[in-house]
Amino acid sequence: MSPRMEDVMRLCCDVSAQQNINITFRQSTKGAMMAGGCALIGGLLGGPPGIAVGGAVGGLMGCWATAGEFRPLPQVLMELPPSQQKKLTASVMAILSSLDWTDVAQVVALVMGNATLQQQVTAALLNYVTKELRGEVRYGA
Repeated sequence: MSPRMEDVMRLCCDVSAQQNINITFRQSTKGAMMAGGCALIGGLLGGPPGIAVGGAVGGLMGCWATAGEFRPLPQVLMELPPSQQKKLTASVMAILSSLDWTDVAQVVALVMGNATLQQQVTAALLNYVTKELRGEVRYGA
């Protein structure tokens, strides 16, 4: 990993940690299969009313079973494969293109000291998480 990429990834981790951003990943296919399976079983056992009851029960089970644990965004970012880190770095580097820094401490200080830059980096992070990783974002503990 290039030094610039490491600096940007560290910046992303610091910004997301400072704002206490957590994410979880949706598993909609698994939930849909549970709902469909229960609707099928309900239909076989109870006819048309069984489909409705089975679908409702399966939907609730699917929701419960696929509810992910929220994890801190910095942890998720550091576990990304290099190709995804590179993609995230490119979007954040577009924001930082006007800055000149020599190390991670300097770029973190520059961004954390500028509310506009901090908001832009946060927006890029949230956009990446929701669009590329299909994650669900939550602020707070």
